[in-house]
This record gives sequence, C-alpha cells and structure tokens, in this order.
Amino acid sequence: MKLPFILAKRFVAGESFTESVSEAKKLNNKDLKLTLDLLGENVEDRQTATDTVDAYIRLLEGIKEQGLISSISIKLTMMGLDIDHDFTRENLFRLLDVAKEQDQFVRIDMEGSDHTQITLDIFKEAFEKYGKHVGTVIQSMLHRSLNDVKELAEMGADIRLVKGAYSEPSKIALQNMPAIREAFKEQAKVLLEKTPFPRFGTHDDELIDWLKNYTAENEIPKDRFEFQMLYGLREETMVQLSNDGYSARVYVPFGTDWFPYFKRRLMERKENVWFVLSTMFKK
Repeated sequence: MKLPFILAKRFVAGESFTESVSEAKKLNNKDLKLTLDLLGENVEDRQTATDTVDAYIRLLEGIKEQGLISSISIKLTMMGLDIDHDFTRENLFRLLDVAKEQDQFVRIDMEGSDHTQITLDIFKEAFEKYGKHVGTVIQSMLHRSLNDVKELAEMGADIRLVKGAYSEPSKIALQNMPAIREAFKEQAKVLLEKTPFPRFGTHDDELIDWLKNYTAENEIPKDRFEFQMLYGLREETMVQLSNDGYSARVYVPFGTDWFPYFKRRLMERKENVWFVLSTMFKK
C-alpha cells in the first residue's frame, strides 16, 4: 500500500522538483539559503544509477533556471556505490563537470559507516579536481571522525558537521548524547580554526548556543560559518539566525522515495508523530 504524500508534507517539499519550487522560493525570500536533496538511496543497477545522475544534472539546471539560491546534496549509493566504485566516480565526475561549468556546489552526503572510507576516498579525488564545487559531511558520533576532520581541514575542504543519524555499534560510534555533543564541539573547533567556511547541521539548542558563544569569544565573524537545519523543523529559528547576521541554510528534500526519510524524522521526536496524526484528519 502506498501511503499518501500528505503525511510527509511537513518534512518533504514535494514529490518532484517542480512541486518543490514554490516552497524553495518562499524560503529564499526569508533570506535562507537552500540545499535541495533528491531522496533515495542504495541503487542496485547501473541504468538506475545513470538515470539518477541525469536527474541530479537536471536539478542543477532547474536551480539555475528558477534563480534559486541553492546547492544540491547527493548520495553516492544513488550513483552506484554498491555496484562499482569506478562507475560511481565516473558518475560523480560527470555531475561535477556540470556543477563546475555552472559555478554550482554539490555536497556528497555521508551514509552508514560501511560507506565512510570509500566516500571520503572518492571525495578527496573529487576535491583535488573540482575544489570549491564539492564538499562532504562528517558525522561527529563516529570514533574516527576527529582524525577525519583534521585531515580534511588541512586540505581546506568544505565540511558539513552533523551528529550522525545512523544506528551504529559502540565499537564504531559514541552512544550517549553528552559524549556526542563533546565530540561535535571538538571537531567544530578544528573546522573553525582550519577551514574557510564550515557548516554545522544541528537542531540542538546546546550546540547552537555553544557555536554562537564560542565564535563570539574567539572573534569569528557571524558570516564565516553556517547553521543548517532540515526543512519542516525550526524555520522560525533559522529566520532569526539569519536576521541576527548568521548564514543559515535549509536542507530541502523532495522526491517520490520519501518514506525512509519520513520515517527517520518521525523516530527523532514524538512531536513529529503528533503533527502527522493531526494532519491525517484535516480536510
């Protein structure tokens, strides 16, 4: 049974780019930058991976045509990472050729820990060739992440730091929130010191307040780093951050393969479940 899209509308802007444009423009009009994210993961055949790259290229072209202030986020498993690494690299570079030509930016999302090393290996190759047009993500909860952050920071890479949304065993990742927050802060310090424009994806008030206080105390300008949050969550906070002079960016997902993403958002906060239940009974 296919669930009605109305359930996901809180967290997903539309089932197509065209459906998402009006929401994207509303956010841009509130001085919020965007990252558009075509939903999906773990493609298992080459034709679907190739078609996905074509869809990513159309997305870059659509952003330019619509005049949106937006980058895009991609998953390497949607480009064939579970099929063949060289095939994935070729697909990524085909996309980045377009991004470079149009002066756009592509963020390589981080997936589960099984994919961490190969994702970083491919990113490093891409960064060497495409520089400012490509970035990636580090999940602070992983034990390896501080070393990864230090290495990438020395390269001057564009990094988005997040806590991490995947369930990982204790031998690979921290399990309790205070420890994850401390790891996030230590990694953030490295990024703020060593990289030109780090991005911090978090809805956690403790981390938001810490970033504001730490950067103020260390005389780091508000426009030299970025707060990022997910579409449908804390928009008023993002508008306030922007009004206060901080760079603020909203991750805007869209696509027909929305259920896995929607399910993760429901599992994060009980308030999200109540919101969806209430919308089911509205006309």
